[in-house]
Amino acid sequence: MQITETLGLLLALSFVISLLALTILIWAIANKQVHTPDADDARTIFEPGEGADIDYPDKPHHFDTARSGIDANSSSVVMWLIAAAVFWLIYGSLHGLAASLELHLPDLMSGTAQMTFGRMRTVHLNSVAYGWASQGGLAAVCWIIPRIFRTNLRMTGLLKLGIVLWNIGLAAGVLAIANGWTDGLEWLEIPWQIDIILAAGAACFVAPLIATAKNRNVHHIYVSGWYFLAGVLWFPVLFIVANIPGVHHGVEQATMNWWYAHNVLGLWLTPLGVGTAYYFIPKIIGKPVYSYALSLVGFWALALFYSQVGIHHLIGGPVPTWLVTLSVVHSVMMFVPVIAVAINQHVTVASNLWALKESMPLRFISFGAVMYTLASFQGSIEALRSVNTITHFTHYTVAHAHLGAYAFVSLVLMGAIYQIVPRATGKYWPFPRMIAWHFWLNVIGFAVYFFSLTIGGILQGLAQLDATKPFADSVILLKPYLEGRSLGGGLMTLGHVLLAINLIAIGFAKKTRETETENMVAAE
Repeated sequence: MQITETLGLLLALSFVISLLALTILIWAIANKQVHTPDADDARTIFEPGEGADIDYPDKPHHFDTARSGIDANSSSVVMWLIAAAVFWLIYGSLHGLAASLELHLPDLMSGTAQMTFGRMRTVHLNSVAYGWASQGGLAAVCWIIPRIFRTNLRMTGLLKLGIVLWNIGLAAGVLAIANGWTDGLEWLEIPWQIDIILAAGAACFVAPLIATAKNRNVHHIYVSGWYFLAGVLWFPVLFIVANIPGVHHGVEQATMNWWYAHNVLGLWLTPLGVGTAYYFIPKIIGKPVYSYALSLVGFWALALFYSQVGIHHLIGGPVPTWLVTLSVVHSVMMFVPVIAVAINQHVTVASNLWALKESMPLRFISFGAVMYTLASFQGSIEALRSVNTITHFTHYTVAHAHLGAYAFVSLVLMGAIYQIVPRATGKYWPFPRMIAWHFWLNVIGFAVYFFSLTIGGILQGLAQLDATKPFADSVILLKPYLEGRSLGGGLMTLGHVLLAINLIAIGFAKKTRETETENMVAAE
């Protein structure tokens, strides 16, 4: 399939229709022509009597027997997903750190093909994207969906089969990559033959979550449910379309590649992160979000404008100008949903700063929510041709990717894990001080990582554009910034190890007082 004027017209038309749809939605909300979610809808995540008190794991402020059954039903699936996610986080982090070291110590691990930068970095990407973030996000989904729908998680056996298939497929995929068998496209390196196993695993997740939604006992679907259900439906479409063998060729294949890669972030990992933050921020604080009606605009603006954002990665490539321009316009339009989410989440936290001192999970999640805003703003600006000319093909892009996928998604999911596990297991974290250490190692490590690559990337881009300088200059000047990258990555990896130690220790810990334990499983 080639990119033709007809296809271009259809894509341009899709943007116009999206813009028109958003305008009609805002008009309808302003004129009360549709049911607008209000403060009562925002309170659906609370039980009667809840609110105004922070959610301590050892001092549950509400107990509900119905929800006790709901949480107990979800717990085993959620803990399977969390255990698998943290394993891949450690595995992927070690490979990422090794790949980073090779950039300024090229002889450190030479001698075997499996240890070369290209393979180590690719194993890192696939491990953290599909092993850590996807399964960590699904753990949050499987915990939150039954709660907001007030019904048991359906088909838990099928979900566990999905976890097994997904991890077998991923293990086979990274093994294939390490040994040089790949499909050769970024984010799509796992051979399509192995992707069949992953697709089967994904199908095992979709059916139970749809069945749970279908059997909900609430009329209104809380905003987290919109993001989760949309993400669960979007990702299989992306994954299958991008991995069908023999369909995509040449320039069209490159276009598909970045359509897929960016949408994995925007239409899969972002819904998981935003939906999780939308649930836990008000839940932990004990108060509804600032403006629930605004969440409607934020969700639909993401759904309408994100899908074409990724093509800005092909600026300067052999693709039609109109296609890239369309992507740049879509990227700038992303200010709309991001501002909507930012107002809701940041104002809610800023109005209750006391809660940040009391809750470490909230600290992780709130930090991640702020990083979502910054990553999205930076991404929209980075899509502009004048900026992209300097930053593309530099380490600036790597820093930006980690701002979104790590500082936003991963920090939100880590906070969710710290919030969920005591309630799913009925146990306290054995080493609570490690949680604080984990937080600061990640924040400081990421700051070192991000600013090193951002500054180094800009200098690298300017050097590459200077025709009077040899290309080697743009490589040599990077060395101190690459060392900063490894230092930051090392601190982040150490934080992940602390999370794993706490998670393993809680598995061997004894339950607390039985009565209180039973309450902890159910209560917020």
